[in-house]
Amino acid sequence: MTDVLRRGRASLAFSFFAQGVAFALLVTRIPAVQDRYGVSDALLPAFLAAVPVLAGAGSVTTERLVRRIPPSRLLRWSQPVVLLALLGVGAGNRMAGLAVALAAFGLAVGALDASMNMLGVSLQRSYGRSIMLSFHAVYSLGGIVGASLAWAGAHWQLALWVSYLPVVAVLLPAALVGSRWYVDGEGVPAPQVGEGGGGGAVVFRMLLPLCLVMTFAYIGDSTVSNWSAKYLQDVLGSSEQLATVPYNVYMVTTLLGRAIGDFGVRRFGAAAVVRAGAVVAAVGFAVVAGAPGAWVGMLGFTLLGLGLCVLVPQTFAAAGRLFPGASDAAVARLNVFNYVGFLVGSPLVGALGDAWSYRGAMLVPMALVLVTLVYARSFAAQPDRYGGGHERPRTADVGRGSNGL
Repeated sequence: MTDVLRRGRASLAFSFFAQGVAFALLVTRIPAVQDRYGVSDALLPAFLAAVPVLAGAGSVTTERLVRRIPPSRLLRWSQPVVLLALLGVGAGNRMAGLAVALAAFGLAVGALDASMNMLGVSLQRSYGRSIMLSFHAVYSLGGIVGASLAWAGAHWQLALWVSYLPVVAVLLPAALVGSRWYVDGEGVPAPQVGEGGGGGAVVFRMLLPLCLVMTFAYIGDSTVSNWSAKYLQDVLGSSEQLATVPYNVYMVTTLLGRAIGDFGVRRFGAAAVVRAGAVVAAVGFAVVAGAPGAWVGMLGFTLLGLGLCVLVPQTFAAAGRLFPGASDAAVARLNVFNYVGFLVGSPLVGALGDAWSYRGAMLVPMALVLVTLVYARSFAAQPDRYGGGHERPRTADVGRGSNGL
């Protein structure tokens, strides 16, 4: 069984990596996509907003599908769709083709994100210790690789399909081969209503604090990804070249924080790590808001990477722990709020920046991240839910995914 789990963990980690590469290749080449298809500045936001909206729909659909189909099977076929849709974005030449490719990408990404995290939750349960952050660390590594490949494509002025085709040609067959070793969680009897596993209203009420934390975390993340370069250049007076550095630093510190985060969870518990992450992220936003110059601003973005990086993986893990008999459904519902935060974050900061000031706008995600402290108790280990008496009190393990409700 140990070898089965190890192979399952390695194959799932590769899936996270491949998704990180694919997503970075899309979002970092948006200007090239816009030029290729002649998408106007007025129409571009509609195209970009459609992807997370459809991803949310894909996640909701996945919640229903896993009642009959194992998450491993959904992941096995949604990942190729994502990669082929990425290639479709690069290879098309008509606006209608772009719309179809982005729609397929969005729907498949929702299913992919949900099923990946379902399997991560169930594997962590089987391991009996925190490993969820390691999967998201590999995703961050994939994002760095994808962004680097995108930079190379832009530097050498390669056509989009030329940039995308070799990546898809490598990742797609590798993902399909690796999918043979995905491990679905064994079914766990659903708890009674009073224990958090009953009707939808009860489940959502208990899940709501985690949904809010997920939303706030992605508002913070989208603030960095969408506004760090503009903030450094327009507010802190940096050069255009220097303004590209904060996001790269943020990605690297996100990778580092997630790479060591599981050790912190095992030693101090998930709730303590989440509290520390929220405080560090809030300090990062405060430093960015008050920075007298570009280098201090970059210090703030560095702190943001170290703080925000632990919140999302631990939120998925906590959902599995709260609903051990229905963790697949909990993860799918929670995943929707990933896209809610992404949709809200960038327009929120932009509107506040235009109406007030961009320094003041940075205080809003800071305050939202601090709200996480109120809900940190939702991340506390509750080993009595699992049964069997083998879980360690300080281990942030999670409920094993049930392939049905």
